[in-house]
Amino acid sequence: MARIEFLDETMRDGQQSLWGLRMQAGMALPVSPLIDRTGFRTIDLTGGGMLDVLTRYCHENYWEGLDLLVASMPHTPVRAGLRANANVTFGVTPDALMDLWVRRLCAHGVRSFWIYDVLFNIDKMTRLAKVAKEAKAEVAGAIMFALSPVHTDEYYADKADQLSASPDIDTILLYDTAGVLEKERLSTLVPAIVANARGKKIEMHSNNLLGLSAKAYLDAIDLGVSIIHTASRPMANGPSVPSTEIMARNVELKGHSHGLDTSLFKPVADHFEAVGKAAGFLVNQFAEYDVFSIEHQIPGGMMGTFKAQLAQHNMMDRLGDVLDEVARVRRELGYPGMATPFSQLVGIQAVLNIVTGKRYGTVPDEVVQYAAGFYGKTVAPVDGNVLDQIMASPRAKDVLANPPQQPTLEDLKKQYATDDEDELILRATVPAADIAKMRAAGPVKTTYPLLSSPELEQVRKLMKMTRSPVIEVKSAGMTVSLRRNA
Repeated sequence: MARIEFLDETMRDGQQSLWGLRMQAGMALPVSPLIDRTGFRTIDLTGGGMLDVLTRYCHENYWEGLDLLVASMPHTPVRAGLRANANVTFGVTPDALMDLWVRRLCAHGVRSFWIYDVLFNIDKMTRLAKVAKEAKAEVAGAIMFALSPVHTDEYYADKADQLSASPDIDTILLYDTAGVLEKERLSTLVPAIVANARGKKIEMHSNNLLGLSAKAYLDAIDLGVSIIHTASRPMANGPSVPSTEIMARNVELKGHSHGLDTSLFKPVADHFEAVGKAAGFLVNQFAEYDVFSIEHQIPGGMMGTFKAQLAQHNMMDRLGDVLDEVARVRRELGYPGMATPFSQLVGIQAVLNIVTGKRYGTVPDEVVQYAAGFYGKTVAPVDGNVLDQIMASPRAKDVLANPPQQPTLEDLKKQYATDDEDELILRATVPAADIAKMRAAGPVKTTYPLLSSPELEQVRKLMKMTRSPVIEVKSAGMTVSLRRNA
């Protein structure tokens, strides 16, 4: 029997999958000290997408919020996620800015990183790992799993070999964004990775989109995985990862051990359930087994985006067609793994194909960049006819004439007119108008008002259902009267 270590995803993938990265610091600070004391190996906390969303949509100072959260969890290393060739944009970020991003995260107390590149530009992954190691941070090299004819066990074993050969990579992370790994494939894949991992520990992350991931974790543990990624139950399941609660119990029932203080699960879960409901976010999710998900492999967070895009065009009845088109576009583009940025690029192209009625009649710049190899070598060749259509698109000539630049850090400081490196990252990432709104909003709030109760939920429902000028709700302890303005 083995001792299984847990990595907490409540405040990163849990809220990314369910809350769209809109978890502000004050939503977590009341219980982050409890998470710190629970006994997790690592707490996954942040990434480039959070900097963008918190600044632009929540008007919250990302760096200030990060400092507050890190300070509240002094006993557990906190982790940040890195896409090897970009920070926030779906395009390509200069190496100098990526290196600076790692250094500034380290300066703010991040002591663990997971680094990925869907096309496995190993040189970029290991370069960033080396930068993280300068601050003595732990680094997980991610193997982003995808199902396709070209993503074989041998393919992934080779990537594990290359990653584990780096002295700056500490663990190998098997990352299943679509939650499609089942026992049959795990029984060959995990041993192939373990054999080439040079004794380094294997982590596993599986988004529970098909309801399979808890079982997949147990099967993977039998095959040599010793670190699993989970989240507090309200922030788990569906497009998120399995819950810490069920996996701690499952691990125990299988005769394994863990070091978690299970008495802390409930207060953490109660808090996030209350905050999520008050903010109108998803909590307590589940998923049904849908075989078609194995074809398109769309990450859970993208489904809401698809629906919003189709709703804008009054085409919600075409969602099934879009999902069919996603699977087709993915095949034509050479089976890119369905993780950022390629899940978005495939998805956007599929929506455009359906909405415009002309396949590849409109092609985003990033799809041109992908087909041209700006992101790296594709896993399989792009379909020849589709490649011709992409390169004949109106924007292709201009995009090809302007490949990604590699300015130095000094060049970037001059370009954005600042020597403050935190400010430089903000200015290089977020529009100036959004930064100004964030500054105007004032200091980060350290608590979140729980403006919810059964009575208020009833009022919300009644407001949606009735056109009456006066609404009154009475209970044993409260009377609420609302009057509509003229």
